[in-house]
Amino acid sequence: MKSLLFRVYLCLMKIFAYFNPIQPNEVVILNGAGRSGSNGYLFYKYLQLNHPEYQVTLVEPWPSSHLDRMTWKKIGSARYIVTTHQPFKVKKGQLNIQLWHGVPLKRMGIMANNTRRKDNCRNEKLWHKYADIVASNSDLYETLMSACIAVEGKKYHKVGFPRLDYLQKPIITKEELLQDLFHQTDAEAQIGIYMPTFRYELDDPKIMAQIKAGNFFAFADFDVAQLNAALKERHQYLIVKLHPYEMRMFADFSSKYSNIAFLNNDYLFDHNYDLYELLGDTDFLLTDFSSIYFDYLLLNNPIIFVTNFLKQYEKTRGLLLSPYEEITPGIKVNSQAQLLEALREPDNQQIRDRRLYWLHLTQEVKGENYCEKLFACMTKVN
Repeated sequence: MKSLLFRVYLCLMKIFAYFNPIQPNEVVILNGAGRSGSNGYLFYKYLQLNHPEYQVTLVEPWPSSHLDRMTWKKIGSARYIVTTHQPFKVKKGQLNIQLWHGVPLKRMGIMANNTRRKDNCRNEKLWHKYADIVASNSDLYETLMSACIAVEGKKYHKVGFPRLDYLQKPIITKEELLQDLFHQTDAEAQIGIYMPTFRYELDDPKIMAQIKAGNFFAFADFDVAQLNAALKERHQYLIVKLHPYEMRMFADFSSKYSNIAFLNNDYLFDHNYDLYELLGDTDFLLTDFSSIYFDYLLLNNPIIFVTNFLKQYEKTRGLLLSPYEEITPGIKVNSQAQLLEALREPDNQQIRDRRLYWLHLTQEVKGENYCEKLFACMTKVN
């Protein structure tokens, strides 16, 4: 019912916005990706700094039923509408630039095991009708996206993704990040970040109960004091960046341990950071089924894959690529004991070679300045 009411609201607001004449130098960015590798937010920062001749409006969160009339006027008058999730525009004459929020590893749309045909058909129509430019970084990306939401090949433009411009250029130093999150100074520090995917859709209340109790790995042998002691001994520091849904489960979103820190959205919004502006300061990544690892390959740092719910996830939603062992260039762990062992020596030449293989496969757009490539692409369209 709520979904139907929101679609009615959206139709009414589009009618209101329709009658505002298009302004050729106006850009509206509908950001639904928060601050965790948001192409939309980072492209917004780029345009503000490098193209003051364009008026840029950032709308977040999107979609929302709480936007004021002035914001809808901006949406209706923008020549360019940039989206991070479903394509959107009000009328002909507007150009939709689709910056999806990650390289798909998990099944979605018509490929997912847990979606409805009716919803999938609606999404396909939206992409066909509204998406004009779909940013891409490789043939593999285009194949995966089209398999899920039936995007026509002519819509893709290999310009790379704005978020990648910021990945290798941290906005603060490693020392500053260590001080901000851990309140420590350590010349030997190795900072890691744990970023799991959306585990709620596993529909397993036992997992949610473990996370709510503080077991953010949902390991059967989880012992946070032991984990912290091992990290401290090795001068390793672990940033825990949970999915926003999981973050809301914590009444006190803070850590009592010296070498474990939670990174929440408040920190990012208060400092006007995106997560990707900090990732370049990290030395290793822990993840499960999140496609962030495709981007992290650009840093050529170790990646450890947490697999304690792999079989359950493959059954509930599914992965687009398999076997998982072959597509993930890093050590696999499904318990805290295995994780502590992996952290002793998370890298070797064989793993580095596999990371390089997957980097070449998923990053065909070479060099930097992805934001500028995207800007040139969108502004040359008549």
